[in-house]
Amino acid sequence: MIPAAFDYTVAESAEHAVQLLGEYGDEAKLLAGGHSLIPMMKYRLATPTQLVDVGRLSDLSYINQENGHVAIGAMTRHRDLETSAVLAEACPMLAHVASLVGGPAVRHRGTLGGTMAHADSASDLPAAVLALGGTIVAQGPNGRREIAATDFFTSYFESALAADEMIVEIKVPANTGGWNYQKFNRRAQDWAIVGVAVADGGNGVALVNMGSTPLRASETEAALASGASAADAAAMAANGTTPPEDLNADGAYRTHLAQVLTRRALEAAAG
Repeated sequence: MIPAAFDYTVAESAEHAVQLLGEYGDEAKLLAGGHSLIPMMKYRLATPTQLVDVGRLSDLSYINQENGHVAIGAMTRHRDLETSAVLAEACPMLAHVASLVGGPAVRHRGTLGGTMAHADSASDLPAAVLALGGTIVAQGPNGRREIAATDFFTSYFESALAADEMIVEIKVPANTGGWNYQKFNRRAQDWAIVGVAVADGGNGVALVNMGSTPLRASETEAALASGASAADAAAMAANGTTPPEDLNADGAYRTHLAQVLTRRALEAAAG
């Protein structure tokens, strides 16, 4: 497949990228690692006329622990998350989930900011950030604003980002409490048919590929807070979800997987 014609500009800074987004409007797309955008362009599911390359903004590649949370630059690659000594100490679940994204080629190019902006409900890291109670920092023409992960994902491949904003940072609470991530797929490098992220002993439970966005399993979280067992709380994991149906699984099978994987994740998180 050959993408439609487009122009290409390398952004010199986040401010420059925002300026270009404002100039070209809906015709522009940011290019970070490219593993999500380029395939969509090849299939002409996305046809931007202007690509703005932000992948070289090295000042947006960092992992810092500060004031009870971990701040991660948007251009930080999955491999850097996977091998980060800071995350290993302060938020090991995020490092573990990053290690399960695609294969080595994907992890060496894909970025956390790009994954969050792509807003794919079948993606691993958005659900992990959601379970952790993370925050997305966006920069636009009027400066920066923070968006809670619970408010960030709005629909299939859509988010609360404005057309002239870009993600510059992701914040997650420093969290070494009980955690686990369960991912069911056919091959190691495939998208999750269903995934479950459990953080902070079950205070945060998020589902992968169980709806149009990454989802919090709110009824499971409430049941755990009320003292329910892992098995009883997991039985509620799929309540209120609309799992997709495709060649990999129908809705009933995904519902069953969500319940089983949630129980496994909760039991593992409890030690």
